[in-house]
Amino acid sequence: MNNALLIVEDEPKLAKLLSNYLRQAGYETECIENGLDVLPHVRQKMPAMILLDIMLPGRNGIDICKEIRTFSSVPIIMVTARIEEIDRLLGLELGADDYICKPFSPREVVARVKAVLRRSANQQLIGVDSLLHLDEDRLLATLHGHELDLTFVEFKLLSFLAANPGRIYNRSKLMDHIYPDQRVVSDRTIDSHIKNLRKKISGVSPETELIQSVYGVGYKYDAQQ
Repeated sequence: MNNALLIVEDEPKLAKLLSNYLRQAGYETECIENGLDVLPHVRQKMPAMILLDIMLPGRNGIDICKEIRTFSSVPIIMVTARIEEIDRLLGLELGADDYICKPFSPREVVARVKAVLRRSANQQLIGVDSLLHLDEDRLLATLHGHELDLTFVEFKLLSFLAANPGRIYNRSKLMDHIYPDQRVVSDRTIDSHIKNLRKKISGVSPETELIQSVYGVGYKYDAQQ
């Protein structure tokens, strides 16, 4: 993995503007115009973050984001001029970390980049404890050496809880982390994810209960089994 931010944008002037602002903020940048060139670049160099436009020649950003998430958790910020809600939600559901709508202020982009990178840095949890190991680059979770078959959202939820063992998080906080676009979802959504996580953990290690309920409050991660 290198330290450069990858800007995927087919408008050369906009790509240069973003690159200049990000370089002034202390980041290295690389730019790609054609969607067909993105996946080979990501697989070879693994950038620190991707600013990914949705409308691209060759291949659209939605498909690119979906395929990247099959092999990497590199932070992705979707950039779009299409303001329809479905586009933004679809991008996030496929694993994007944030989105920005055109037109935007370059300073806003820098602020979003800093926030997402900071959040991502706090979640690099390879080797959480003696029981659980999380590999953010491969979205791979193993328990007692056995792989857990987790969805992207389940992996993200488990990583967040495991980052602060013993700390209790209410459903609202968990929803804010999993759905940064602040979409309206019910408490049942979190409960459903937790239920699925527990089922998969139990399938590997029936005696292990890593995620515990705190009645009337929320959930916490507890490796003291």
